[in-house]
Amino acid sequence: MSLTVQTEQRADMVVVSVAGELDMATAPQLQDQISDLLEKGRTRLVFDLAEVSFCDSTGLSVFVRAKNSTDDAGGVVRLAAPQRGVLRILEVSGLVEVLHTYPTVDEAVSAQEPALD
Repeated sequence: MSLTVQTEQRADMVVVSVAGELDMATAPQLQDQISDLLEKGRTRLVFDLAEVSFCDSTGLSVFVRAKNSTDDAGGVVRLAAPQRGVLRILEVSGLVEVLHTYPTVDEAVSAQEPALD
């Protein structure tokens, strides 16, 4: 199965809509898109996962790298609308809290930044 990636500017966030299976074969495609966004100074990213049917550890690592890169640049990464199977992988891995995850894209885009301790 292939992966499609589309981007859309919404307020100060870039919504990255991902569809298909995110695995070892397709993760580099998403990583390239993220790298392009970061090179253009786009560091506030929401990943719309509503159409991602599968995500393995390679896919998860793409999100972790994106978070680390955006954190270094003062940005943010949020995940939105993961399907049940993808959400379960995020929960089991402990990444659902690290990679702030929201039920909808709208909630992810409009969420307030958590207070720093």
